[in-house]
Amino acid sequence: MTGLRFCMLTTFYPPFSFGGDAIGVQRLARALVRRGHHVTVVHDVDAFAALHRGPLPEAPDRDEDEGVRIVRLRSGAGSLSPLLVHQLGRPVLHARRLRHLLRPGQWDVVNFHNISLLGGPGLLRYPTDAVTLFMAHEHWLVCPTHVLWRHGRERCTGRQCLRCVVAHHRPPQLWRYSGALERGLRQVDAVIAMSEFSRQKHMEFGLEAEMEVLPYFLPDMVSDQPGARGPSPRERPYFFFAGRLERIKGLDDVIPVFGSLPEADLVIAGDGEHGARLRDLAADLPNVHFLGRLAPDALRAYYGHAIALLVPSVCFETFGIVLIEAFQQGTPVIARRLGPFPEIVGKSGAGELFWTPDELLSSLRRLCGDRAYRDALAASARVSAPYWGDQRVVPAYLDIVRRAASRRGLTAIAEILSNTEAA
Repeated sequence: MTGLRFCMLTTFYPPFSFGGDAIGVQRLARALVRRGHHVTVVHDVDAFAALHRGPLPEAPDRDEDEGVRIVRLRSGAGSLSPLLVHQLGRPVLHARRLRHLLRPGQWDVVNFHNISLLGGPGLLRYPTDAVTLFMAHEHWLVCPTHVLWRHGRERCTGRQCLRCVVAHHRPPQLWRYSGALERGLRQVDAVIAMSEFSRQKHMEFGLEAEMEVLPYFLPDMVSDQPGARGPSPRERPYFFFAGRLERIKGLDDVIPVFGSLPEADLVIAGDGEHGARLRDLAADLPNVHFLGRLAPDALRAYYGHAIALLVPSVCFETFGIVLIEAFQQGTPVIARRLGPFPEIVGKSGAGELFWTPDELLSSLRRLCGDRAYRDALAASARVSAPYWGDQRVVPAYLDIVRRAASRRGLTAIAEILSNTEAA
């Protein structure tokens, strides 16, 4: 046996996905395959279909993604399946299939990711003889809305969960008051946060399980070459934003600032339900431009030629993949002084932090007007990029698996990992 058998369980997986957490799962799965392991991803098409507007991507129920085996679950009952999981906190229509997939003897490692609509806490208690991990891509373990955005209007600083879910127009989850989540996590060998900030936030909201910290990563990071190649996609100098157009992403108080910065543009990539409001806000600003969603190659070009990436989220993010994507292209960031961003910017030395619109405007002017200073930050971005590369993060992930296997007395798994990583 040259590699371990991994099963990744998650609600969303590309192309049936929305945000960065699914991309993070995909990158991890592919990286493990490149290291000689065998990876199967199980995800739920019903959940994506219930939340997605427009036609679904065309893909078979059994598929392969760069060596990753994919199992797509479809119940035939539409949105009823994820609704039952959401309300009951356990697999229902997919229960028999999931029990069969997780039966003892099939896997060496079972990694739970975002399982909120795949199986909830009940899935964590399915019997398996594998090493089990849970990766907290969001704050679902301590928040029914996943994002600690209370009543749909403010950062959560204390539990008002029942009123909050009603404000979000969601039905309450009674299983959250039953201890089901705590019992499920007791069956998991290691729980992983995506940043030190997120680990602390989970503790603050009462999570009892100990958490490891493991950041997201990018594959094939290159630190000694600039990311921008070819001509700039814009004629004028610009700052760049990439992400979902939602209130929590913080563009509402960024767009008006560009009325005081006519010498540079704000270029916004992404879409979302808040897009119409943001376009209205920018209607009288000729230097604010909306691109919609961009393909990865186009995104890299926009990152690489930007003066800086803007990351103005007003909610408690668990990480910030866009920051390390910018670093990979040698681009500095200007991020809100909130959540994990001070942690990431401090580690890289490749950007500035702001809190007020005036602080943001000062940073914009500084990077726009001082090319030498901007280039120094860009150099720090390139130097720091390998810290979030697969050559560092994936071995750290496998070390978490190895230590968990040792605690469980699964010496064969621990020895395989010790030997492969040493090689």
